[in-house]
Amino acid sequence: MGKTLFEKVWDSHVVSTLDNGQTQLLIDTHLVHEVTSPQAFGMLRDLNLKVAYPHRTFATVDHIVPTDSQVSPFSDPLAEAMIQELNKNAKDFGITYFSLSSGKQGIVHVVGPEQGITQPGTTIACGDSHTATHGAFGAIALGIGTTQVRDILATQTMALGKMKVRRINVDGQLRPGVYSKDVILHIIRLLGANGGIGFAYEYGGSLVDAMSMEERMTVCNMSIEGGARCGYVNPDEKTFEYLKGRPYSPQGDEWLDTVEKWRAVASDADCVYDDVINIKAEDVPPTVTWGTSPDQAISVTENVPTAESATTEPGRISIQDALDYMKLPAGQPIKGTKIDVAFIGSCTNGRLSDFREVAKFIKGRKVAAGVKAIAVPGSQIVDTLARQEGLHEVFSEAGFEWRGAGCSMCLAMNPDKLVGDQLCASSSNRNFKGRQGSTTGRTVLMSPVMVAAAALTGSIADAREVFSIAG
Repeated sequence: MGKTLFEKVWDSHVVSTLDNGQTQLLIDTHLVHEVTSPQAFGMLRDLNLKVAYPHRTFATVDHIVPTDSQVSPFSDPLAEAMIQELNKNAKDFGITYFSLSSGKQGIVHVVGPEQGITQPGTTIACGDSHTATHGAFGAIALGIGTTQVRDILATQTMALGKMKVRRINVDGQLRPGVYSKDVILHIIRLLGANGGIGFAYEYGGSLVDAMSMEERMTVCNMSIEGGARCGYVNPDEKTFEYLKGRPYSPQGDEWLDTVEKWRAVASDADCVYDDVINIKAEDVPPTVTWGTSPDQAISVTENVPTAESATTEPGRISIQDALDYMKLPAGQPIKGTKIDVAFIGSCTNGRLSDFREVAKFIKGRKVAAGVKAIAVPGSQIVDTLARQEGLHEVFSEAGFEWRGAGCSMCLAMNPDKLVGDQLCASSSNRNFKGRQGSTTGRTVLMSPVMVAAAALTGSIADAREVFSIAG
């Protein structure tokens, strides 16, 4: 019987089985940023320990770094202190650091792939829940907590229970105006925010096969929003082509040998999954969230649900709580809901292809009066490439603020925050209460093109209508 990619990677990285039944798992690559690492490095110092394998650890700054002005010292003393602490830790422990002055800084889940650090068949860990992004390359990528950051720094291993594997097939072609962000929001809507608990998600099918690497990253990125511990796509020729020639990818004669190893790590044709879900691509609509959990989502053409539509009392309570917070009228169309802020960026949708796609539609148009619109590249390299293509000018002329690289308004651990009960059309990954910096701020998740449509009209809109996308 064949094995899944997950089983192959897991089995090849087992160090030992612990007394509690968990596996001590070797972690090939450890990514750190300024928010979840200071305490971990502090614990190493307290124990007089070194980083066991510093060449396997890579650091950057993203969460707390401002995007309007990235000149140190920052106006926020906490941000300045945390970044200086990472500067010190990287130097003291001898780890590779993509600093603000490097030209390579950015969101950790954008930097890893573009540097070729993210590779098939590897285990990757980072103190950030959206580490699942790296699974797009056929890696088992795990978000971890600060104590696990410490463990990996000290031993290059972590303790973890083995997961089941759910295969999610998406077959066919998306209708025009529908994107990879819609696909993952649709999956989460179908399976629920807790549907993936205990599972690793393997994404496949003809649609996923046809996706670009950046589209696959978007899908894998939000696996955690569906409750899965990680998500991945089997590596293929697109994967290898993306990685070829990148700074940390194998070079020269080593390249061909490595590609053969990467190719072999893909799930076998006769492997057995613990569960299989089949989805038709043509059934995926432009999807937006209406509530305070990513699974509270609907087609942009649907009405906001009513509490009475739930079949259980807890379900009714959950819907009513979300409606009260979001201040949306039950049973009414979501389309036409006024927005205050439009945000394009994050580790979900802050890559070059996202800005290219939006630029095609906003050129020559203007952001609606009263809407604050910001575009935040996922890395300094994305920013540089976008500027070379003149994309920043297209956004600026349309009324978007083009910012420096960082997490920005995705989680608002920086100056980019909602004010009061502002409603934000966001290309990010979470719509939790207070997620974007205000305890009463409201977030509606959608694709970057849908964010652009909302920005130009001043309300949640069907991008297919706004931009005359036929199909």
